[in-house]
Amino acid sequence: MFRKTFVLAPTLIAVLYATAAADRQSPTASTTNYTETIPGTAITFDMVFIPGGTFKIGSPPSEPGRSTDEGPQQTVQIRPFWMERTEVTWDEFDAFAFAQAIAGARAGAPAAPPSGADAITRPTPPYADESFGYGKGRQPVISIQHHAAMEYCRWLSAKTGRAYRLPTEAEWEYAARAGSTSAYAFGDNPAALGAAAWYSANADGHPHLVGTKAANRWGLHDMHGNVAEWCLDRYEPDAYSRLTPGTIGPVLLPTDRRYPHVARGGSWDDDAARLRSAARRASSPNWNRRDPQSPQSIWWFTDATFVGLRVVRAVEEQDNLKGIQSRITKDSQEK
Repeated sequence: MFRKTFVLAPTLIAVLYATAAADRQSPTASTTNYTETIPGTAITFDMVFIPGGTFKIGSPPSEPGRSTDEGPQQTVQIRPFWMERTEVTWDEFDAFAFAQAIAGARAGAPAAPPSGADAITRPTPPYADESFGYGKGRQPVISIQHHAAMEYCRWLSAKTGRAYRLPTEAEWEYAARAGSTSAYAFGDNPAALGAAAWYSANADGHPHLVGTKAANRWGLHDMHGNVAEWCLDRYEPDAYSRLTPGTIGPVLLPTDRRYPHVARGGSWDDDAARLRSAARRASSPNWNRRDPQSPQSIWWFTDATFVGLRVVRAVEEQDNLKGIQSRITKDSQEK
């Protein structure tokens, strides 16, 4: 029997080797966790792979602490994605918000015209200490508005070349539950919260370094407590009643209105009920009531030291979320 031999041209061989090498290095080539480095810095953060699946969003009427906006429960489908292992830290956010100004001041000369990621609008100076004296570094970023969270994701996407965004409300709850159907990822007993969460009973009146409490079964820290986390969605109290069972990737897209948007997870300043996987929170103008500016900032809050964010990245992005960015401007109406 004769065996045919095929000879590949050197250029084709080079292409195949380059493609294989890229596949080994690219996190999109596999469903594994990976570490992202923000280009131009030594700052890194970990991304955890979350497998797709179906789950019931919301809570049953019998769940203690339940609010009416958590129902009716609906079965929805979630596509696979990566989620940041911890909440975004000040180290990460400062690279976006302040690094350019700091670098310019150190150089003592006018900075070159910005381009690419550096051309994205940065936050205006905060009215007061943006950390509220709680410290920076590996502390979770706090007091940022939905617009600021969205713009951080847009900057991070441009900087890394990978599409990062806020999680949808459904993605967030799916990841927080980590396969559970109980009030918390670890069960129904709030007495066990101390091992998994910083909240009003143990936080001593302030947020804490990220990742210092136990992770859920999917490897995510601080999904309960520490800081509440922005979701992509605008808030509607009857959102679940509008869902068709089996919906894939449900989301209520944000508009050009400042409020309300959804925050999830509860915080260092909240009681146990607010930390439940299904608990929803709507932003409001009261979160910025002490801002004396007119118009008020679209970047910072004066009265929401409990809200931050974490980022996600879809394995294959759904069409209505491709290239999504904030539509809020300084002229946007509140509601």
